[in-house]
Amino acid sequence: MNGQEKNLEPHGGNIYRFIEERNIRIAEVIDFSASINPLGVPESAMKKIKDNIKYLCHYPDPDAKHLTHAIAKHLGIDPQCILCGNGSTELIYLTVRALKPEKVLIPMPTFSEYERAFKSIHPEKDIKEKISYFVLWEKDAFEINPEKFIAAMSGSNSSATYKSSLTTSVDMAFLCNPNNPTGRLMKKEDVLKIAEAARGLKCYLVVDEAFIDFVPEESVIKEVQNNPYLIVLRSMTKFYALSGMRIGYGIFPQNILDTVKRYKEPWTVNTIAQTAGIAALNDAGYKSQTFKVMRNEKKVMEDGFKLLGITYFPSSANFYLVKHDNAQKIISSLRNRGMIIRDCSNFMGLDSSYMRIAVKSNKENMKLLKELAYICRG
Repeated sequence: MNGQEKNLEPHGGNIYRFIEERNIRIAEVIDFSASINPLGVPESAMKKIKDNIKYLCHYPDPDAKHLTHAIAKHLGIDPQCILCGNGSTELIYLTVRALKPEKVLIPMPTFSEYERAFKSIHPEKDIKEKISYFVLWEKDAFEINPEKFIAAMSGSNSSATYKSSLTTSVDMAFLCNPNNPTGRLMKKEDVLKIAEAARGLKCYLVVDEAFIDFVPEESVIKEVQNNPYLIVLRSMTKFYALSGMRIGYGIFPQNILDTVKRYKEPWTVNTIAQTAGIAALNDAGYKSQTFKVMRNEKKVMEDGFKLLGITYFPSSANFYLVKHDNAQKIISSLRNRGMIIRDCSNFMGLDSSYMRIAVKSNKENMKLLKELAYICRG
């Protein structure tokens, strides 16, 4: 296990630094480090973007009412519970800032912004007593055991399979489902079991469903209305390939929504993002094609990994966590070929043998596998 932060990109997708270092054009880069739908931006959204450019002289609707109602209709939930933001990352920080948790539980490895958001309101140099890490083990294929997670939320150290620095219950816990970078999915019933325990502990459970669009039947978004301690965050970055637009939304219990809104900056979702988001949500053909492409290309990737002797972990998202003894050589060699994959050695709980690789188009996936074959067998 490697718990030390390295001087690496905190996230995938920073192609700008890469092209600057290499003095090449974006078109010459194949980015497997960011897990974005290979279909690209929906054509329906592109049309709306072009049609609405003329309205950029006006301020955007600060409440994003039309987008909010489109989300509500799409998901079958009450629009009064929805708050739109500049990507789900804004809402992670907003939730922490508004609810001011004193003690948190965070799985490891997982998305780094949960910890960074918590540290932003607790600037003390040493806050070890305020954070408990729930370790996800490779021997368990990085799955979360709900009973053990509940025990960790309560501050219990009765299980020898995990360690908690806390002896009392936490007041906020995070779950990323499917988890980033492992791709592992918790079934809906297991998340709800944890959510019910969180209610009993008066602990806010923040479920980040940034990748749940790839397995929508496992979402707990409709359960928020039944649990005053359950918060669900969603992103339109991954499934709808609207990364540059920064569109996210959160579903909050009514009892805390006004509190959260008081801490939110105005106009964080721009006019173009709002209209593009509505078009994407209504594009049933795009959604159907995405599932078809993912089904086919994930099989291509898995067959390739097996053939090359690269260990991969089953994923419910559009990326894979993979492991290889020569991972650093692979990362470096691919960069020399204009291909970026995610070095996962700066994820707490992982080491330099881990990589995260996005599922892209068939042409790009085949090119990657060909290069991997050359590197691994060379």
